[in-house]
Amino acid sequence: MSIAAPVHDTAPPQRWRTWRWVLLALLVIVAVAAIGTYLTAPRPGGRMDADSTGPEGAHALVALLRDRGVDVVVAHNVDEVESAARPDSLLLVAETYFLVNDDVVGRLAGVPGDRLLVEPVTTIRDALAPGIRITSATTMGGEPNCDLPEAVRAGPVEFGPGGTYEAAGDTALTRCYDGAVVRYRDGDRTITAVATGDFMTNSGLLKEGNAALAMNLAGRQPRLIWYAPQHFQGERTRGTDIVDLIPDNVGWMVWQLALVVAVVAWWQGRRMGPLVAENLPVVVRASETVEGRGRLYRSRRARDRAADALRTATLQRMLPRLGLGPKADPSAVVTAVAERSHARYDAVQHTLYGPPPATDTDLVDLARELDDIERQVADS
Repeated sequence: MSIAAPVHDTAPPQRWRTWRWVLLALLVIVAVAAIGTYLTAPRPGGRMDADSTGPEGAHALVALLRDRGVDVVVAHNVDEVESAARPDSLLLVAETYFLVNDDVVGRLAGVPGDRLLVEPVTTIRDALAPGIRITSATTMGGEPNCDLPEAVRAGPVEFGPGGTYEAAGDTALTRCYDGAVVRYRDGDRTITAVATGDFMTNSGLLKEGNAALAMNLAGRQPRLIWYAPQHFQGERTRGTDIVDLIPDNVGWMVWQLALVVAVVAWWQGRRMGPLVAENLPVVVRASETVEGRGRLYRSRRARDRAADALRTATLQRMLPRLGLGPKADPSAVVTAVAERSHARYDAVQHTLYGPPPATDTDLVDLARELDDIERQVADS
């Protein structure tokens, strides 16, 4: 008797090896997609934020400057600004309405190197650029109209709405684009100010020569310190409180106005009479109104008023068809109705202008006769 050799099934290991490579390929695809999504996802941020890829951010300009070889240091506070600053650096200060602390502003004023101020508020201009002042004129862009090398190379620029600057005192000021970009020397440093930062944002670089001007202004030194705070720096200075700007006599004026209001209220209030109650309108269905009026007539045995209401309503509907006015003579109305309905004159007169019915049955018969006359006139 022969014994058959055992047969081993090799299909499961081969199937596992095949699925292993499929799963590995899927994992690689998912990882690549996740990394690509992370790298290309928009990074939110505020205006002139160096890390923001939104329309108001400045990530594109920072990337262009770094590709050009500029050492861009993004500072988030004044300590980082002071540690990165050196004589051959350029300090860009934007979003200056977050700088409300006098100590922070004073420390920025002592930082060495050149300065580029973007939309500086009054406090920053007084401390970091005392040689300029803002004017009431506005500019939207155009030709540089100056000999500033950065502006001449950039050519026409579209700034958007913004103010302009002029010299304060005897400052030797270079004004470009009708004052939207100004520059002057203050000792051993160069101070540049731009009235608007729209041309430096991600959404503004593609217009006219905006990208060229932004790169020329921000990349004129080998190191750029980008300081655009996105929250208030330090504790707010007490002098910036709006209460301190209110004159002392305003308090007395407020008390006087309050007293006048109280006297007028008492004077007018004592003249007011008692409250008057008014009935509010109630919406009732037409069928309910008719039924209610009919029951009221029946309870009071007011067959004369009911008959008069029926005759009046019938005449109001028939007179326009007969070409007669609402004040037509009864004889003319009876004649016209008799001709249109082919009924006897005396019968029509009795139905339309006869005496009131004596019983409820007579009232019902009158309603039927009026309905027949109206239908015959309408069909004639």
